[in-house]
Amino acid sequence: PVYADGGTAGTGAATTPSGAVRVSPEKQQVIGLKVERVDRISPRNMVRFLGRVAADERRVYFINATIDGWITKTYSNSTGSLVRKNEVLATFYSPEFLSAGQALLFALSSMDRVQATGNESPAQKDQLQQFNINLKQYRDSLKNLGMGDVQIEEMIRTRRFMENVNITSPADGFIISRKVSEGQRFDKGTELYQIADLRRVWILVDTYGNESQYFHPGQIVPVRCQGKMFTARVSKVLPQFDPATRTLKVRLEADNPGFALRPDMFVDVEFPVRMPTGIIVPADAVLDSGLKKTVFVERGNGYFEPRAVETGNWFDDRVEIVRGLAPGERIVVSGNFLLDSESRMRAALE
Repeated sequence: PVYADGGTAGTGAATTPSGAVRVSPEKQQVIGLKVERVDRISPRNMVRFLGRVAADERRVYFINATIDGWITKTYSNSTGSLVRKNEVLATFYSPEFLSAGQALLFALSSMDRVQATGNESPAQKDQLQQFNINLKQYRDSLKNLGMGDVQIEEMIRTRRFMENVNITSPADGFIISRKVSEGQRFDKGTELYQIADLRRVWILVDTYGNESQYFHPGQIVPVRCQGKMFTARVSKVLPQFDPATRTLKVRLEADNPGFALRPDMFVDVEFPVRMPTGIIVPADAVLDSGLKKTVFVERGNGYFEPRAVETGNWFDDRVEIVRGLAPGERIVVSGNFLLDSESRMRAALE
């Protein structure tokens, strides 16, 4: 390379900016110097995010004790077990069921004595109607105390009082919390089980800065987990701010065939986006000293000018220039390290 002031009077070297260097065509070829034209483009960039699987809170069921009592029997289910709707999880006893259950059986016995034949008198019809009203009240009382519809129907069918009350699953799902043991006493309001229906799950994606702009309500995005691909839809719910991580959490909703996605698993979310129009250059063209970022601009006649620039978004091996370059200029994209060292020497001598 030849310093800028080493040219002849007719080369215009005296007007070149401080630190500019001149490289002959032969030397450019030897050092592998390459230049490219700068243009404004709208690039497509692949964006990648880390997501965490979470249960859909609309599909999480809490089983709480509605009265005081104690557990009389437990079954083999445990945290992580798949259970079916109305499957018995445990049984308990409470003396409060005694009066409600006996009232139901008494109402059934009274109805059995006054069977509808179609030839009832008006008084008998009124009596049957009152029995039905009472029966519904007693059913509701048992249900409010915590007995399920299946067990109530069994009492009505068999006309037998059931001392132990079944705790049943309200839906198909996985047990995510189990807080019962045989002989355990509990108070009204105690949480006994949590059941999560995982046929559909949430994926919470952490985004930083303005990255949430890449997600739009209803947008379909691909999700990869353990080599399997899934599709998820961006929720209409606004991203939620997490003060602990200082991120916005974007919610995706995804079907979960085979329950492959489990709560707290991590997934990769990756999809292409069209970026705003701007000046995009190869990342290798920008020299970052830590204090400033520099590119070398071709000035003609083998001269190259170092110019400070301001960068914006990074796209893999390319970077956005938000200040310092104009469309149509030509910059060095390869071999600029040698130019940088020569430019520093030139500036030091001036």
